[in-house]
Amino acid sequence: MKSKITIMLISTALIAGSCKESSEGKDGTPIAKSTITVTNGRFTVEVMQNLGRLSDPQVSPDGTKILYGVSYTSIEQNKSNRELYVMNIDGSDNKQITSTVKSENNARWINGGKQIAYLYGGQLYVMESDGSSAKKISDVERGISEFTFSPKGDKILYISTVKSIEKPVDKYPDLDKATGRIIKDLMYRHWDTFVEEIPHPFVADFNGKELTNITDVLEGEPYECPTLPLSGIEQLSWSPDGENIIYACRKVVGVEYAFSTNTDIYLYNLASKKAQNLTEGMMGYDTDPLYSPDGKSIAWISMERNGYEADKKRLFVMDLASGTKTELTTDYMYNVESITWSPDCSAIYFTSCVKALTGVYKVTISDKAITQLTKGQYDFDGVQVSGDKLYTTYKSMSMPNEIVAINTADGSYTQISNENKAILDQVKMGKIEERWIKTVDNKDMHMWVVYPPDFDSSKVYPTLLFCTGGPQGTLSQSWSYRWNFQLMAAQGYIVILPNRRGTTAFGQEWCEQISGDYPGLNMQDYLSSVKEMKKEKFVGKVGACGASYGGYSVYYLAGIHKGLFSAFSAHAGIFNQEQMYMMTEELWFPKFDNGGAPWDDNPIAKRHYSLSPHKLIKNWNTPILVTHGEMDYRVPVEQGMAAFNAAKMMGVPAEMLLFPDENHWILKPQNNILWNRIFFEWFDKWLKN
Repeated sequence: MKSKITIMLISTALIAGSCKESSEGKDGTPIAKSTITVTNGRFTVEVMQNLGRLSDPQVSPDGTKILYGVSYTSIEQNKSNRELYVMNIDGSDNKQITSTVKSENNARWINGGKQIAYLYGGQLYVMESDGSSAKKISDVERGISEFTFSPKGDKILYISTVKSIEKPVDKYPDLDKATGRIIKDLMYRHWDTFVEEIPHPFVADFNGKELTNITDVLEGEPYECPTLPLSGIEQLSWSPDGENIIYACRKVVGVEYAFSTNTDIYLYNLASKKAQNLTEGMMGYDTDPLYSPDGKSIAWISMERNGYEADKKRLFVMDLASGTKTELTTDYMYNVESITWSPDCSAIYFTSCVKALTGVYKVTISDKAITQLTKGQYDFDGVQVSGDKLYTTYKSMSMPNEIVAINTADGSYTQISNENKAILDQVKMGKIEERWIKTVDNKDMHMWVVYPPDFDSSKVYPTLLFCTGGPQGTLSQSWSYRWNFQLMAAQGYIVILPNRRGTTAFGQEWCEQISGDYPGLNMQDYLSSVKEMKKEKFVGKVGACGASYGGYSVYYLAGIHKGLFSAFSAHAGIFNQEQMYMMTEELWFPKFDNGGAPWDDNPIAKRHYSLSPHKLIKNWNTPILVTHGEMDYRVPVEQGMAAFNAAKMMGVPAEMLLFPDENHWILKPQNNILWNRIFFEWFDKWLKN
């Protein structure tokens, strides 16, 4: 099950007066940047929670400043708060311009950079560029989650929600306190929510003081846009003249929705209020549409096959006058992400994960030539163009997001923010090593190895194998607050991170092999990585951990490992594939990857379900920790409970940690700390003794 964190929070709280004034919170004091002192250079989960989480840099229209936000966490209050900053384009004169007890989000320059528009409490506000004179602009009943302005700044496109189901009181007015859900079709729940309302895009006139002439772009249509649960405003784009909008939408409902990934790109005319399907007949995901600066073309990312969410992500352009579609990445074997047009429309910048590193690339429209711009052991995000520079964020396994400027001529780059320097300068990070090993079928497999700080090869260290989720994803140089590999290393563990079969940065053949073969070669890849590392004298007892498909991997390895591992930990893992097929929400996923339904009579499906981890429980004999969020509808909590119950019935040492207020991820600060403490206590008990 793929992991890509996109969280949209709509708060009902409102701010009055200047952004520099504080509303009343728990103690009336905004959550501020941390000034903690790190003890002995040791990276702990508490230190990690004190890091600032930088995001969403926006270059000013004149190219002289950058606006961005940073979220700060209070462990005591069990929440985070996001503030806004402005700095010069070179990183100098960095100033915090908000200080409130609620978060400011989606901040954008308006009025030529003289003002800033942003969301606060689910409503639109406008303030001066120094953070003063904040004024509330909108009063949208269901709130605003994201927005973008038209090129002229006279209109706004925003995302809100509309009611999508019939409630008891709608059918029987006398039952106004009835809580039952009337369910007539799929999908009635998604990710962590029962689907009672869906997102729609709205267009309104904007004069700097209020929103007027509000129009629902999908008025009367029962479709969601952006697509739940992880898409956002990047699925819509303004034409340069502000007269049209293009958007990505999957216009199906019910059972068809549950089995389909066929989103299309639509062109919506504001005057006629009519939409035209531009990608009819293209049956897979068509997403991330983007108008060219001259308005003559659009670009978007496309998958070919319906029902396969890990198909190759191709880059297409369309000439709007002729309707001609052209693929720019026909001969490129990797996926395209985060596209940005060059100002002269001659090229498109994009990010792509290639051999476990996400870099910035450029493709020229005329000859489809692709050039790699950035190099180095970092993951880069989507870029903005300003002059001869590209601006974005980058990170690594040893550093959370910082803002970076990239030279378009030679790809050289300079970090221009230092949000977490004061804390990270106190922390000892472990060495990260890149290795290639042979698989059981003599292929080359990439893996990272993270060593404890002050690693000494003459000593013996407990070791953790990390089984990645997805199953189609990549262990690249990303930073995570959920599975942080430097945090594991700091507790004295060597961490093994193999990019086994099914990962996406090594070509489509490597990625696609896992579909229909969950119990096969990718499991052998995990065993090969551990056996290779155990040749080293410094590798001691080994444990395995992972979440989602990584949790499936742990449950499966528990039934086949024959003593290779000394302990396991599975979070949100798939245990019973037969039950999972009928309990998860996005049914296109198991239908494709499992080879069909449990009742299908074909060799792939029959093999898949016959080798479900729960069928191997009689082989379990190794201590296992099970953790799960009770609000997880992707991999429902019953999967974890069944695994724990089965382990206890088999006499296997086992513990379970459940979170009634968490979904597929553990997001709340104190829950995150609790999870990490239990996780390390468990492995310390079985691997360090």
